Amino acid sequence: MPGGAEPLCALGGGDGRLLVFALSGPERPARLRPFEGPVLGLSWAARPGPSLGPAALVVSGPGGTVLWMDVTCSPGQVPAVRLMGRYRLPPCKQRWHTCAAFLPQGGLLLCGDRRGSLLLFPCGSSSSDGTDTGTLGSEGTASQSEPSCLLHSEAVPIENPLFVLFGLHGKTGVTSVTCRGDYIYSTGRDGCYRQLCLRDQQLEVLQKHRPRKGLQWIEELRFMPSGDLLVLGFHADNFVVWSTRSGVNLHCVPCGGGHRSWSYHSSPEADAFAFIKRGDVMLYHSEAEPCEQRVLLASLHGREITCVRHLGAVRAPGCRPINVFITGSEDTTACVLTLSELTRAAVPLTRLSDHISSVRALALAGTVLPNGTQLCSLLFSAGGRAQIECYRLQCAADLEAESMVSCQVTHIASHRLDEHWDRMKNRHKLVKMDPETRYMSLSVVCGTNSKQLPVPCTFLVAACSDGSVRLFVLLEAAQKLLLVAESFHHQRCVLKVEAFLHTWAEEERKHFLCSAATDGSVAFWDITSTIADATDALQHSEGEMQPLALATPLLTVVAHSCGVNSLHIQELPKGQFLVASGSDDGSIHVCLLEVTQDGDEAEPETCLRILERVARPCSHAAHVTGIRVLRPDLVLSASVDQRLTLWRLSWDSLEELSTTFFYVPDLAELDCWEVAEAGGERCWYCVLCGQGLELLRCAALDTHCKLQSQGAVR
Repeated sequence: MPGGAEPLCALGGGDGRLLVFALSGPERPARLRPFEGPVLGLSWAARPGPSLGPAALVVSGPGGTVLWMDVTCSPGQVPAVRLMGRYRLPPCKQRWHTCAAFLPQGGLLLCGDRRGSLLLFPCGSSSSDGTDTGTLGSEGTASQSEPSCLLHSEAVPIENPLFVLFGLHGKTGVTSVTCRGDYIYSTGRDGCYRQLCLRDQQLEVLQKHRPRKGLQWIEELRFMPSGDLLVLGFHADNFVVWSTRSGVNLHCVPCGGGHRSWSYHSSPEADAFAFIKRGDVMLYHSEAEPCEQRVLLASLHGREITCVRHLGAVRAPGCRPINVFITGSEDTTACVLTLSELTRAAVPLTRLSDHISSVRALALAGTVLPNGTQLCSLLFSAGGRAQIECYRLQCAADLEAESMVSCQVTHIASHRLDEHWDRMKNRHKLVKMDPETRYMSLSVVCGTNSKQLPVPCTFLVAACSDGSVRLFVLLEAAQKLLLVAESFHHQRCVLKVEAFLHTWAEEERKHFLCSAATDGSVAFWDITSTIADATDALQHSEGEMQPLALATPLLTVVAHSCGVNSLHIQELPKGQFLVASGSDDGSIHVCLLEVTQDGDEAEPETCLRILERVARPCSHAAHVTGIRVLRPDLVLSASVDQRLTLWRLSWDSLEELSTTFFYVPDLAELDCWEVAEAGGERCWYCVLCGQGLELLRCAALDTHCKLQSQGAVR
């Protein structure tokens, strides 16, 4: 560790002794004995900014005691050690620190411990005035006895942590903490690294990253000048250097595993990795060689893309609007990216790697555009192993970024059915749900911010492969995602759900739900009372509740002969809705739904009825996996046959207006949004995903309709 002009080395022993010396003069050490027991942890703490001034040494001893010492050394002199602070770790079995760093804001010392926790300690008082500290070892020589640091530490008060994130990296320990800009990064032996920020002297976890499968032990992060982030760790008995930009191993060196001393150095000319094995110092040296491989187009995901959502458009000063998308994939990740119409290139902004299985469904809630340069939204992602994750996305214009857009992700909450089962009361009386359940579709229930609850809440509906429709609620302030209601009405895999809202003239809100299953049936539910009951139950509980039962559907329509793979609902005036669906049999079905009130005026009952229906068998040659109602007389459909078709809707037929072929094989989903262009022309953009991603433009003029591809990524 550099200390002034001299590189320094510190050695701690099992008898409590500590040696600090300059590498240029190991015969002139500062000899200390800070503890009566063994030195359990020893690390140099990185200071913010340029490393000029004294080096900070952090030492752990028995009883959870941690000492912060400043070390300075002039050429040819014995290092001077100055005690700056004393701290106490929380009680645990393995009670010592493993890494430390000073935060650039707040005058705080951040430590990671062997229990996997992150701890914040104050460090401003003693270092600012220079009082209540002692200078140790400045006159010591190799023949003199060691001064005891305990004799000088009485005047330095012992401090407890200001804030603790207990067990953030599990029981295996934190390996490093790093400050980069306004963010803090921690790594651990749980195979993850986390991004955090400091707010009001508290650490807030923004995001968890799992860089690659099988990387069980992460030791360190290296931020490269090129913008790449290197993850250093161990996979089995190999040392691994993983590039987050390219998604590949740059180095994989057999060394016997991570329980050994090692060092890694990287430069444009060569890379070197040194480690100790069986008492021998081993060196791996690799010179930079011209890369013969050329990546023509970087991949977005390692496997097919299963779902896509358009978040919005960010307008950078002097530039055209930049569209931001979220994609989910079978490779267990979700990606926030931009797709340019001009360059036809997709640029990933960030990747979300919290899922342990495929990501099959996405939903957005509360998307707001404070101005043309920012986007803010809640993102729900769900898929295999009955797992749902929730994030808050904040995208803003950034002219210095490659895509001219920056994205900040904050993880809010998560939910898994097997973990929910473990918390249930009287679960021995119930039939255990299948932990392999997959969420096939998600939909956010709009207009459910209840004034009865002390915190805002968002309701979410999920279609499940075990035949159930489940209703969840997100309590964002409490960072909880709770299961509040469910129904097994369909008795088979539910493929799609879509929530919609109807408001009466008296501003009375009715929440409806449409669900579709593998038997071709489409069911319509009134979930207004369920949401009210769940809100009341949450108000009288402490964040946990037994799931309620969804009421029986008001109406069920057999729309297709087999599975419904696409569903969309468009609101019309006077309490009417257009419901369009596409099936595995290649057919399209559109119905006109009306919401009415019947019965007694004092207690009217909500009724749903079908006014009109139209079906188009064999509209496509394969599964219809995407459908959208663009306007009351215009429907857009997409199929695995790689055809995108515009239909004119009338209640006696569906007339084909225009068809274009797209480049994405195995189409999984599409998303559409309307854009107001110059000259008053109405146009829609749609994004398609499958074995790639493609953006198309749809212009609907008075005389004809036109479909045009704007770019594809494979």
